[in-house]
Amino acid sequence: MVKIILASKSKVRKQILDNNDISTDVQNSNLDEDIVKESLIKEKASPELISKNLAELKANKVSQKNQGFLVLGADSVIDLEGELISKPINRDQALEILKKLNGKKHNLISSVCISKNGNMVWNYTDKATLTMKNMTKKELKDYLSRISDEALYAYNVYQIEGEGRKLFSDIKGDENTIMGLPIDKIKDYLKNYE
Repeated sequence: MVKIILASKSKVRKQILDNNDISTDVQNSNLDEDIVKESLIKEKASPELISKNLAELKANKVSQKNQGFLVLGADSVIDLEGELISKPINRDQALEILKKLNGKKHNLISSVCISKNGNMVWNYTDKATLTMKNMTKKELKDYLSRISDEALYAYNVYQIEGEGRKLFSDIKGDENTIMGLPIDKIKDYLKNYE
C-alpha cells in the first residue's frame, strides 16, 4: 500500500493505521479548529458538515506543503440532537458533557479526507449511534477519576476501547469510526489508488 501523511497528532488514529499496515508519517496541521467551528456554527452548518470541513481543511493544509503525497485528515464530533459537542478543555467541562449525554442517544460522526497537492481527492463520513446509560453524578465523577488526562482530551470524554464502553447501554456502528478513523473505507480507497 502507498505511504501516506497523517495530518493529525492523534495517537489513536496513528495506531489504527499502524495496525492495518498503512505506512504513515505524522504532521500536525495546527489548524485553529475553534475559529472554523464558530464560523460554521454561525452559518448553521450541521455537525456532519463541520466534521467534513475540518477533515478537509487539515488534509489540504498539510498537503500544500507536501506535494505529490497523499495526506489524510480526520475529524470527529458528537452530535447530540443537532448540537455540536466539542472535546473538553478541562475536567469540569468533561463532567458537563457527560451530564448532557447522560441517559441519551447521540451520534458520533467521523469524517476523513485524503488530499493531494493541496486539494481533496476523496472523502468519507461515517456515523455511529451510542446510547448512554442513566448514571448518577457520583458515577460520572468516578468514571472521570479513572481516566487519564491524555485519554480524556483525546477522545471527547469517552474511550470506547477502554473504560468508556461501560458508559453505554447500546452502541451501533463501526468501532473504528467511534475511535476516529473508518479504516475499512480508507483501505478500499488506497487499494484502488495504487
